[in-house]
Amino acid sequence: MRRPFIAANWKMNKTVGETNDFLAQFLPEVRDVSGVDIIIAPPFTALAAASAGIKGSNIILAAQNVFHEGKGAFTGEISPSMLIDLGCRYVIIGHSERRQYFHETDEVVNKKIRISRQTGLGVILCIGETLQEREAGKTFEVLSRQLESGLTGIGHDDMVIAYEPMGDWYRKDGNP
Repeated sequence: MRRPFIAANWKMNKTVGETNDFLAQFLPEVRDVSGVDIIIAPPFTALAAASAGIKGSNIILAAQNVFHEGKGAFTGEISPSMLIDLGCRYVIIGHSERRQYFHETDEVVNKKIRISRQTGLGVILCIGETLQEREAGKTFEVLSRQLESGLTGIGHDDMVIAYEPMGDWYRKDGNP
């Protein structure tokens, strides 16, 4: 059975300075926490600062995204080995915002999982339905498709699955 975890996706929040300030306050608060993995996923621009800031702590670093190729002429993208080099142990793949705003398909999600696992990067696979799919009674159909397509040809050992519906419909106040 997988050890419990708490993961915080910072999304497009916190500059390098804000990351350093946050970690200075946060690390003492969680120093003695045990029995659970604490994972933070800062934006790409703050990964190096976060990596340096959590050295020697009980915090695990994750990235918010990865490209499905190991290297090449892919301007603006980042490979699993680059993330590992920064100190990341996990990457979030298939997040509802990536699926919704960047039109990432189950096939792309599968490619990202494959390259990440081949490189030794742990994966947090996100699944979730839209409000329209939920209202149409298709929640389990959508989740099953995302899991089956996303994990085709991939072992399930140490795989983290995170459920988050797409969009803000499940948040009463509209805030993340």
